[in-house]
Amino acid sequence: MIRIILHVDLILLTFIFIPLTFYKYFAIISILSKINPKVVKIAPIHKDKFNMKKFIYNEMMVHVALCTNKDPKNVLILSNDAAGFLNEVQKHDGIDCDVMSADMGLLRNASDAQYDVVVSEMGSDAAVLAHINRVLKVDGLVVTTHPSLDNVADNKQMISILGKYAKIVMPFNIGNGDTALLASKEYHPTADIILQRADMLDGLDYYNCDVHPAAFAMGNNIRKEYLGIIKN
Repeated sequence: MIRIILHVDLILLTFIFIPLTFYKYFAIISILSKINPKVVKIAPIHKDKFNMKKFIYNEMMVHVALCTNKDPKNVLILSNDAAGFLNEVQKHDGIDCDVMSADMGLLRNASDAQYDVVVSEMGSDAAVLAHINRVLKVDGLVVTTHPSLDNVADNKQMISILGKYAKIVMPFNIGNGDTALLASKEYHPTADIILQRADMLDGLDYYNCDVHPAAFAMGNNIRKEYLGIIKN
């Protein structure tokens, strides 16, 4: 089940559209987003609309998280352009997915301990990270964007904040020259990868069970600069 969490002025309209089929629902959301830009932008995507870097990014942000958590049932996407992430989540069976625009007010109102996995593009603000921790279950994990690893000071601060909430905080390569951060309260992204789940996914162009652990390999310069900060 997919739920789109909108701003207050469109909540009633959302409930009206719930009975509609999936594709009609998202077509209506697309129309509403043009009327009110605060509505999260969701629409079915087609592969030819994304260049190589984009589909690699989407696959890595989603599948690394969902193939690390032991039994993900509830996922939260925090993004102003969540269509690519949502498309990847749908390749997994039995997962409920909520989508919120990258809005602190919406995140603040989310229930405690509700999600197994959060995929976030909301950045490194300490208040955002605290609320992400709050909405995660006791064994939950988050994959989030972060500043370039060349920005050592900002990353050390962000990793230190995440380290208060998680046992494991590790950067990983997302296939386009950038990295994301995975912060997990319980599961290790290389030791606990669910190989069967990773191998059985269909419709992937980049991610696989070999790419997953390899993505966490970092050069010596990163190891030295972040020694004692990264929790692995």
